[in-house]
Amino acid sequence: MAAPFTVLIMAAGQGTRMRSDVPKVLHRVAGKTLVEWVVDAAREAGAARVVAVVRPGDGVAGGLPDGVELAEQREGEGTGAAVLAAREAVLGSAAGGSGAPGADAPVVVLSGDHPLITSEQLEGLLAEHERRGALATLLTTDRLDPAGYGRVVRESSGGVDRIFETKYPEALSEEELAVREINLGAYAFDPKTLFDALDQVELERGERYLTGVFPVVKANGGAIAAHMTGDADAAIGVNDRAGLMDAEAAAQRRLREQHARAGVTFLQPGTTRVEAGVTIGHDSVIGPGTVLEGSTSVGEGCELGPHTTARDATIHDGAVVIHSFVLGAEIGPDVKVGPFAYLRPGTIVRAGAKVGTFVEIKNSDIGAGTKVPHLSYIGDTDVGEASNLGASTITANYDGRKKHRTKLGKSVKTGVHTSLVAPLDVGDRAYTGAGSTITNDVPEGALGIAREKQKNIEGYADRVEEDSQK
Repeated sequence: MAAPFTVLIMAAGQGTRMRSDVPKVLHRVAGKTLVEWVVDAAREAGAARVVAVVRPGDGVAGGLPDGVELAEQREGEGTGAAVLAAREAVLGSAAGGSGAPGADAPVVVLSGDHPLITSEQLEGLLAEHERRGALATLLTTDRLDPAGYGRVVRESSGGVDRIFETKYPEALSEEELAVREINLGAYAFDPKTLFDALDQVELERGERYLTGVFPVVKANGGAIAAHMTGDADAAIGVNDRAGLMDAEAAAQRRLREQHARAGVTFLQPGTTRVEAGVTIGHDSVIGPGTVLEGSTSVGEGCELGPHTTARDATIHDGAVVIHSFVLGAEIGPDVKVGPFAYLRPGTIVRAGAKVGTFVEIKNSDIGAGTKVPHLSYIGDTDVGEASNLGASTITANYDGRKKHRTKLGKSVKTGVHTSLVAPLDVGDRAYTGAGSTITNDVPEGALGIAREKQKNIEGYADRVEEDSQK
């Protein structure tokens, strides 16, 4: 088990290029805020403490996950100034309780607007930091076009000699231009070395940069290491909405690949969106245009889509949901839903039931094996097992002041165009006649009919034609 360490997240950026009232690090990628991705990676890697640097009153603090500590940046600009703002929070950790990092435990510095850092990368960074006895260690990659990034020059021993910028490539030698390893902006430091070096970093155009610590550490004889990763998504930083799209695309690709490796089939992956909190069982098939959001849980052997959206839904094994919208509802095993159904919060559709075309169900319990085939609205209703609701059956559950509940027993069969006016109780094996408006309870096994007696008016068509000619 790794020794305790602290993760420091720089989350105080103004984010003006986002052109948004929402702080930059609270924008979302695949259902999680940018900073939440970073916090989760830190905790999965085993961080004992996570500290976020924020600006007073910038709104970030209220959007951070529970348990994240705050360090307020009240002065200075640049990444170095942000880290300096956390000096007391980081170095003070040595006085913490059991399990808190000690004074010499490493501190990992991350950016809150780089959401795709992984716990595996952080574990590798810390392992290299410890293995080399380094005072500073960088996360690097050679899988990107190095133009515009800080490039890393290695020593013959494998340590880092220096980092140089490529803003003006015409001023660089051929050897320098040939360097492909780049700095990804994630670091592990000896905490005392970090803050002592930052005190010595000179301002550039009024800003103090974190990368300025490396020449100071080098000049003082300290070892600098680097851990190279083959996953370059950690380089994706979000500075504007275009960067947000890039991060979303990369996150979607990563999430789909994770599910695919766990046994899920995506028929047209590029058209499908899956958020980070979604779980999907093996042998499920996700069709084109399908969106799975929030805390949605999909069981094994399900078929979703094409063009199904499920948000905070629970979908059990073997269910089929086609061209439908499922919001906060539970779909039982082997249920068939759609096309064009809308299941709203509080709905439970039990095993083997069917919810068909243009059906809306809200806050209702649909019994096992029951069929609601088409063109119906069922709200605030309990339906027993093995019932069959005819086309255009609706429940009138609201009287203008209160919502009332309708109860249908087992094996109930309603005729087409039945209106059930709540509060109402229809007994087991009862029937309703087509076109009925049922306002009173129907006993078990009875037929409820409530409609005007038919009257035929002879010669009506002839009279209409005569009137039209006048």
